[in-house]
Amino acid sequence: MTTEKTTTNTEAGISRRSLLKTGAAAIGAAAGSGLITGFPTIWAQSNITLRQFGTGVSNLNDIAEKCKADLGITLEMTATDSDAAAQRAVTQPDSYDIADIEYWILKKVYPTGVIQPMETKKLKYYDQVVPLFKTGKLKADSVIAQGTAPHTVGYVEAKDAKTFAKSETEFFTMMPTIYNADTLGIRPDLVGRDITSWADILDPAFKGKTSILNIPSIGIMDAAMIMEAAGNIKYADKGNMTKEEIDKTIDFLIKTKGDGQFRAFWKSFDESVNLMASGEVVIQSMWSPAVAAVRSKGIACKFQPLKEGYRSWGGGLGLASHLKGKELDAAYEYINWYTSGWVGGYLNRQGYYSACMDTAKKFMSEDEWGYWIEGKAAKGDIKGPDGKVMEKAGAVRDGGSFEERMGHVACWNSVMDEDRYMVRRWNEFIAA
Repeated sequence: MTTEKTTTNTEAGISRRSLLKTGAAAIGAAAGSGLITGFPTIWAQSNITLRQFGTGVSNLNDIAEKCKADLGITLEMTATDSDAAAQRAVTQPDSYDIADIEYWILKKVYPTGVIQPMETKKLKYYDQVVPLFKTGKLKADSVIAQGTAPHTVGYVEAKDAKTFAKSETEFFTMMPTIYNADTLGIRPDLVGRDITSWADILDPAFKGKTSILNIPSIGIMDAAMIMEAAGNIKYADKGNMTKEEIDKTIDFLIKTKGDGQFRAFWKSFDESVNLMASGEVVIQSMWSPAVAAVRSKGIACKFQPLKEGYRSWGGGLGLASHLKGKELDAAYEYINWYTSGWVGGYLNRQGYYSACMDTAKKFMSEDEWGYWIEGKAAKGDIKGPDGKVMEKAGAVRDGGSFEERMGHVACWNSVMDEDRYMVRRWNEFIAA
């Protein structure tokens, strides 16, 4: 079941966790001075509203407030889960102006024609987008990870093209905004030993105390990392399994479930936090800010680097096909504002990464940048976007620096050629 919420008023005192779960608001605040001189007054006078939907990680109240203050543009945001976002993008194209979606979702959505490509020359910070989204490599010697890597669905050859280009062009399918390298979260006080591999989730010592993510396109990748680490299978491409590979993977999951290894299968940020904080689960698929949320309760929790590498994901902002005229101009202005640094700093402070790191750096202190991006020990207390202390002085981020984490991505969340078959088999596993 998906809970959707769209609001247009300020919600006082709302917690970051509830925002992640329920969505965000469009705020009627006075137009501010803005980062780009002159535009706020123009957009405020135009009374522009942009309707944005997407997953809860980035559809946040504070971003809507800041956009209104800086640009005079009202954002109506709706947050939902990944599967519901994919469905809405295709089946309700007139219900949104901006699609804030993940790249694997784009593979399902873009060929239907509901998203129009962006002209890179209109994107002010296009040149500052990290290379991962353009070439698939963080550095020149990086290995391109398996799965639906963002650069493989990032470009088209022409405005009316429905298939993706093989390399960089002047038409961008989405402006990338947010991404991360995901791994297993653990309760170091309860696991009782070092955790070094995705296969450790299968240890009989953790029977009934493990969990994986129940979003098929993401969960299957976690399962693949576990299967390969355990030596059960060597995939030709984890991100594009054959039917035989899907069957082997799901059959193994069904057996493992039948043996009682799993405690639960979570879909939302809150579910993962509650499972871990309660101690019902001691090792599970997890998102970095969810680990931080557990730690903020005074409970030991670690985002554990593993020898096989990370499973990664990325998202961006796409333009609805119906946008034109001043609404289209406003949407470009919003996207340029979004990547100008304030939002990037905000996302970095949540434990995600900004697609335009150079602009985000200008909105972070030297100590914040050192902790979140460079893997350095914090000199002072590290605070989240809400001002609450997340880590004490001396803390080092789990997994180290940006390059250490994003440089060890083994696979991206993926849509396979056999996606429908995979989803059907995945649902058999959940129902078993």
